[in-house]
Amino acid sequence: MADKCVRFSATLAGFILFGLFGLMFQAVLLPYTRKSRRSPKQQKQARRIISRVWRWFAGYLECSRVLRIQFNGAEKLGRPGQLILANHPSLLDVVILVGRVPETNCIVKKDLIDHPLMRNQIIASGYIPNDESLEMMEEADAVLKSGQSLLVFPEGTRTGWDGKIKLHRGAVSIGLRSARVITPVCIKMNPPNFKKGQPWYKIPPHTVHYDITVGDDIDPQVWLAEKPLPIAARRLNAYLQDYFTRETT
Repeated sequence: MADKCVRFSATLAGFILFGLFGLMFQAVLLPYTRKSRRSPKQQKQARRIISRVWRWFAGYLECSRVLRIQFNGAEKLGRPGQLILANHPSLLDVVILVGRVPETNCIVKKDLIDHPLMRNQIIASGYIPNDESLEMMEEADAVLKSGQSLLVFPEGTRTGWDGKIKLHRGAVSIGLRSARVITPVCIKMNPPNFKKGQPWYKIPPHTVHYDITVGDDIDPQVWLAEKPLPIAARRLNAYLQDYFTRETT
């Protein structure tokens, strides 16, 4: 009971810190939102600031026993032209991954650009709002071909309580068109927590354990050599959906 009370208090403090960091980013990153400061170099600087803060935040949650993180293969992430595809079981997936891959770009929910605590982070870092438009696809193409890595959650939203993973084909299409390499990242958590629609005060019976594993690289050219893009995208999407389902159950 005492342990649960400690984790309840630490979780409450964590959400307060999350909000405070959002406010801090509004001020600290404001100079990076000006058009004159939106060069690739300035965007990378902004991403490194965000990454350091979120890595510290994840460390706080670990020290307070809210969660434990085992990350296998993080050194393989962040390579030039790499598309990182991760499943999305919880609210903190983005925080944990961005904290470990300091300069990666990211496709984020379109609605977040209007969020008062997220707007400056997105604009300053050059993150790409997902409006499923041709312009978004072209921007992702430019990011990967410029030598940046790109993080995408191909489910588009957090995995439901039933644990069923359903990937949108757009992420795979971006990878086949533009990436030098596609790398899956499997996120397992036990017990499930920080789910969509879950109240913050629903504390699990014990510390949440994240087991994050970087999978084997996928060469887009191997898949494109066998079939044209639309068929290759459909087949690779089915392969990855099976892979994430298998690795998370």
